[in-house]
Amino acid sequence: MGRLMAIAGRKGAQDARRGKIFTKLIREINVAARQGGGDPSANPRLRLAMDKALSANMAKDVIERAIKKATGELEGVDYEELRYEGYAPGGVAVIVDCMTDNKVRTVGDVRHAFTKHGGNLGTDGSVAFMFRKCGVISFPAGADEDAVTEAAIEAGADDVVVYPEDGAIDVICAPEQFEHVNRAMVSAGLKPEQAGVSMRADNDVKISGETAEQVIKLLDMLEDLDDVQNVYSNAELDP
Repeated sequence: MGRLMAIAGRKGAQDARRGKIFTKLIREINVAARQGGGDPSANPRLRLAMDKALSANMAKDVIERAIKKATGELEGVDYEELRYEGYAPGGVAVIVDCMTDNKVRTVGDVRHAFTKHGGNLGTDGSVAFMFRKCGVISFPAGADEDAVTEAAIEAGADDVVVYPEDGAIDVICAPEQFEHVNRAMVSAGLKPEQAGVSMRADNDVKISGETAEQVIKLLDMLEDLDDVQNVYSNAELDP
């Protein structure tokens, strides 16, 4: 449950979107390397961040430079990890994970997004209890359900969720098992569309009509903020 909503109609040119993606990836590499060291073989979080960057076609020298800045070999910016929690219209719970070098700017931007679209920024812990941290390995519509399920079971995944509306599949596992399960799926010839450690809602909130439009606008605005890395919600669009 709690499948991340795909927000349609992204604004801006393709190169601008690519630039935003690269900015978020570089910040993740920076924090991962600063916290766990610059050796990806001994730092799973850094290894995952590098894999995501390479999948997004980021040049290796850009990745290496980001790591060196984080470890002090080159001069760079230190980013702080922040999490904000709140409610969107319709009682939808929202978690916003950020990386920033200016906390005042970030909280102002996040609060403005919530306020503008009818939501409320809450206190720490106000909605986090509704979510659980887990590995999510996603396969698109048309993926072989039997093959994905068999490989997931063999890899030790906790659950396989098939979405009847389009046939997309999510393989769910414990965070500490993510790397193992993801490698096993790829080794079985099943390349995921998206994979990572995520926050997954225990129960979804169905929304429709004007409420759904407001929620989508809020999530879209949050995701477009430069300091925002990930946005999670328990919203489920009711057709």
